[in-house]
Amino acid sequence: MTTMPDLEIVKNYFEKSVDAHGATPQGVDWNSEFSQEIRFEQLLKICDPTNPFSIVDYGCGYGALADYLTKKGFKANYFGFDIVDKMLITAREHHAGKSNRTFTEDRNLLPVCDYVVASGIFNYRANISFEDWTTHIISIFHQFNELSQKGFSSNFLTKYSDTDHMRSDLYYADPCYLFDYCKRNFSKNVALLHDYTIYDFTILVRKG
Repeated sequence: MTTMPDLEIVKNYFEKSVDAHGATPQGVDWNSEFSQEIRFEQLLKICDPTNPFSIVDYGCGYGALADYLTKKGFKANYFGFDIVDKMLITAREHHAGKSNRTFTEDRNLLPVCDYVVASGIFNYRANISFEDWTTHIISIFHQFNELSQKGFSSNFLTKYSDTDHMRSDLYYADPCYLFDYCKRNFSKNVALLHDYTIYDFTILVRKG
């Protein structure tokens, strides 16, 4: 049986971010709203915007994706999940009085939805080894598969980043490895998006 990494150091890192910056992109460790929304745009290519849908935002932070869905005119029933208590407190305050938005720290309370998306949740690995973090990611991907009926998507920093800008505490994923794993284990219909303007990529897994 594989031992999952201790995520306390990761939780502490994001608690400090949201304490310092609140409900802002910097509060979830993005450097700007521009880069945050580019990532949302890629992730939501998994969705059919012509029909209402349900969606799990796995690692939701303060729920910025819910605001983005409304901004873009998507009709979505939104469920945000996060392991960082202070993120959820901030999310509930930020979204108070807004409809179709639910936040929870209990994985077991998440319903099976049309889609699952995850933005930036695998970037910070602290001192956890690359191999253990990769195993953790694959385990979470299987959760995405269980929670989604139509598909799931996630983004990653890329191993093709400029070496002189790479940090030892971040995870730079191998896009070919993840693409191959998803093709072999989840769906024949997998897309790898690695052609937008920042140093990461997005995996889309369409089911059915």
